[in-house]
Amino acid sequence: MTKIITSLFLKNKDPESSSGREMYGRVAGIVGIICNALLGILKLVAGTISHSVAITADATNNISDAGSSVVTLVGFRMSEKPADRDHPYGHARIEYITGLVISFIILLIGFETLTSSIDKIFHPEDNVFNIATIVILLSSIVVKLWLGHFNHVLGKEIKSKTLEATAQDSRNDCISTVAVLISTLVSHFFDLNIDGFIGVGVAIFIIISGINLVRETVGPLLGQPPSKEVYEKIENEILGYENVLGVHDLMVHSYGPGSYFASAHIEMDAKINVLVCHDIMDQIERDFTNKHNIHLVVHLDPTVLDCEETNELKALVADILYDIDPVITFHDFRVVTGEKDKNVLFDVVVPPEYKYSDHELTKIIKNRVNEAGNGNLYAVIIVDKSYGELKSED
Repeated sequence: MTKIITSLFLKNKDPESSSGREMYGRVAGIVGIICNALLGILKLVAGTISHSVAITADATNNISDAGSSVVTLVGFRMSEKPADRDHPYGHARIEYITGLVISFIILLIGFETLTSSIDKIFHPEDNVFNIATIVILLSSIVVKLWLGHFNHVLGKEIKSKTLEATAQDSRNDCISTVAVLISTLVSHFFDLNIDGFIGVGVAIFIIISGINLVRETVGPLLGQPPSKEVYEKIENEILGYENVLGVHDLMVHSYGPGSYFASAHIEMDAKINVLVCHDIMDQIERDFTNKHNIHLVVHLDPTVLDCEETNELKALVADILYDIDPVITFHDFRVVTGEKDKNVLFDVVVPPEYKYSDHELTKIIKNRVNEAGNGNLYAVIIVDKSYGELKSED
């Protein structure tokens, strides 16, 4: 079924383009609305006939999922709006907000289900067993398993946290429906009314799912960095350009799925004509915009390669940093020579939440450099954080 739908409505659609993402989201939303609304209505009828709060709770959950699909549909549509005066970086983050709204809807349904289930425990009501109810519950499990797979496939294709969250919610619904089915069978064959307790279990399951989805969607909104793969892809591609010796200070900001703004420092031989370097930098920026929709700004760091004294001091600093902690790397190395003393200027790169504070680390390195230079060598240091976990160039 998944292949049939994708071949009919998503054939020749580029999942990385804005229009392609919007179409994937639209198809996922429409399919979700149809499936969840149908299941919700059928379960609501079954729950009313059988007087089962667990089935009614499961029905309410499906109806809320249909509402979530509407939110997903609207969110994808709005996220593809182009940049404007008030939103110069576009509207792609609306997709994250959509995911957060879905999470809160799930939480609301969970708490309402919990309340009604607790009431059913203290005020039990005999359930009415019928084959139609069993058929509806079994059908729901099959449909939800497929819907989870469908959203996972589409979400993976366009790298959408919203669709991945929807897929996870569908898989969770299967578990809750299985629990409801067990409750119905136990009540009929063993004359044991556990309907309210199963409803509580379903409610708790829904609430936990909602909390997990909130965590997943809040991260990108707060400025969570893109994956390590995104950083490495950008770095490796820049290193492939002629005369580029190294890349550092790469910063990537996500303004929604597939919408990145980035900046980086690139190292080139200081002897190369600055106009040649400028042309290479312009080419890099154009290529990233056209090929990957990454708005990249690069800064030139001229690197001295043929100065014996500079290379010796650079090797000395490399040994000192490695001895302090192999995880420390450095870049932007320069030497300023005075009448009696020498200053070495460089940036060191450490992981976030490093064991030393910036002040402590700077003091340790300065003392080691000064000792190595017999009191005539001084270090001027800037501490950077490697949020992208990149391999830095020495």
